[in-house]
Parts: sequence; structure tokens; C-alpha cells
Amino acid sequence: MWDFEYGSRSPELRRHYRLDYTIPSRCAQMLAEGSADIGIIPVAAYTTIPGLRIVPDVAIASKGAVRSILLISRRPLDQIQTVALDSSSRTSAALVQVLLRMQNRDVRFAPAEPNLDAMLRKHDAALLIGDPALEVNRTAYETWDLAEQWRNLTGKPFVFAFWAVRQNGAAEEELARVAEVFRESRDEGLRHVPEIAEQWSPKLSIPQEAVHSYLTENIHYYLDSESVSGMKLFFELAASNGILPHAPELRLIPEFAFRNSPSESRV
Repeated sequence: MWDFEYGSRSPELRRHYRLDYTIPSRCAQMLAEGSADIGIIPVAAYTTIPGLRIVPDVAIASKGAVRSILLISRRPLDQIQTVALDSSSRTSAALVQVLLRMQNRDVRFAPAEPNLDAMLRKHDAALLIGDPALEVNRTAYETWDLAEQWRNLTGKPFVFAFWAVRQNGAAEEELARVAEVFRESRDEGLRHVPEIAEQWSPKLSIPQEAVHSYLTENIHYYLDSESVSGMKLFFELAASNGILPHAPELRLIPEFAFRNSPSESRV
């Protein structure tokens, strides 16, 4: 979102896009109810919201360890019988279930608030995502990075979220303009990772170097063909195991280049 917040184009973009910052699950809900036109959504949400188009080439994915999506336990994986699921991420909850099914593990799952001590008092293992996962002392537990496990088992990247647009009869040209704006903002943000790390380090109470390495080494920001292939496989495995509904066809916006200003959209 660099261009929208700090870039030289931010005044122009804010004339055409009204911004609302919230968590990805709420973004999906707003798209579903029609109170937003564009949102960054967890991939699991795509299976339940009809009429979406996917912004091409832009994603939150990982081609290896992601560090912020962890299964945590005090015992080896083959001894785990119950898992507490961080209730804030349906995608990560589905991913851990898929991974354990792929390893023929028969495990029971229960939703829980993301408090590691409380989760491990009642269950053998806990799924944590986001800042709580980044803050875990991994030397004190057995931990499995879910994106890394997915890569090891499938050879493919894992896509956690992407930008989706409610079509609402919009012309292909208009959708393509939206895609270009978000792709350019991603590219500009990647040129300012040191500033982003400096800004967010005190907010997260995480060392600046750790934030920088997370943004540059653990996150893959492109919905490339390899990432699309990984996403399709995840949808297939989640549906075949009854974890998620069958996903509709992946409908990406065609990658045309238009330079005209977009009409106002709600993001």
C-alpha cells in the first residue's frame, strides 16, 4: 500500500480510492456484503464469495519458510493428537489440516484465541499466525513452519492472500487499471523496505533487522505461475478432504496496461 500512503501519487490515488484498514477476514466479509469493491483476502475466502476477480501478479505468499505461520508443541509431531487453531485465520487453519492429512495424521482440532500458554494447557499443539508467531521463542518448543512444510511436501509456494475485486459489471479495461495501480504500489513499496522496517519495528516490538529479513526473505509478493499452481493444489486438497468448499475457477484480471485514472473504488 506504499503508493496509497506515502508515494508521490498518494493524493491522486486517494481521490479515486477510499481506504478502510482492517484484518483480511473482515476484508473478505466486506467484499461479500458489498461494502467494499476491492480487498486483500485470505485464499480460503475465495471458496465462499461468488463473483470475484483476482488481481494478477500481486499476492502474499512464501516460497519457503514464512516464520509467521507456526504449529507449536512441546512434543514431537507424531505424538500430537489435538491442535488448538488460532481462530483469526481460516486459511492457515485449513493449511495445517491439509498438511497433517497429507502425513496420515488423525488429529482433532478446536478453535481458540491466540494465547499460546492457554492453548497448550488444553491441547498438544497450537497454530499461531502473525505477530504472536513471530514473537515465539522457537528454541523452547517443537515448531513447524507451515509454508516450509508445504514446500517440502509439494515443491510449490503457498499463497496466503491476494487482492480480489467485485466485478459488478465493470469493464475489463477498468479492472485492468485497478490491477496496474496495485502492482505499481507493490513495486514501489519493495523499494522502501528499509523505511517500512524502521517504521514497524517499534510498533511490533521486533528488532528492525528481523522485520527487514521477514519482508525481504520470507514473503513472496508475486502471484506468478508457480504460486497459482500451488494455490490450485491447495484448493484441490482442501476440498477433497472436506476442509474447504470446492473453489470456483480462478478468474484473474487480464494484464493489460492502462494509464488513465481509475474511477473511485472502495478498498
